[in-house]
Amino acid sequence: MNKTTLIILAAVAGFFILTFFWGVGVNNNMVTYDEAVTSQWGQVENVYQRRADLIPNLVSTVKGYANFEQKTLTDVIEARAKATSVTIDASKLTPENVQQFQAAQGGLTQALGRLMVVSEQYPELKANQNFLELQSQLEGTENRITVERQKFNESVNIFNTYIRKFPQSFIAGFKGFEKKGYFEATAGSEKAPEVKF
Repeated sequence: MNKTTLIILAAVAGFFILTFFWGVGVNNNMVTYDEAVTSQWGQVENVYQRRADLIPNLVSTVKGYANFEQKTLTDVIEARAKATSVTIDASKLTPENVQQFQAAQGGLTQALGRLMVVSEQYPELKANQNFLELQSQLEGTENRITVERQKFNESVNIFNTYIRKFPQSFIAGFKGFEKKGYFEATAGSEKAPEVKF
């Protein structure tokens, strides 16, 4: 073999070695970002579970008040059951699955909102210390949900952006990394509620 052939072979081998290590680095970054999304999803599930755990105590407290609208309580109980039945494996956070989870949780949010509105008609309930404490915990939990959803969306944005950029998109497709779903604003939330006196 002559010197020119050796140089060409060394250059080709060097190119393949560099490409291999670049591919390993890209793959490792994808795994890191994917794990960050999975971890943040766990946090989202934790705060939603906290809310679901508070609801039985809230319902028990409210049940003690005569004439309280039974339908409102039933709606909350059914919405909680539906919300807790929708779970998503962190490896299947597709836009459709996240939307389904969000819809179930949105139903519970609406039912709780109606419960709080109806409770305003019961002065003795509003003065009940247990009810006030549960209401405060629910408000704090709703704030935590908002924060964790925002952090989740940030993690998803980093992951989705990385796997869609060229040339990482080749490795993402080859390794099966797919775009993750975001939490989105609820339909109709862009309109201010109509207030009537």
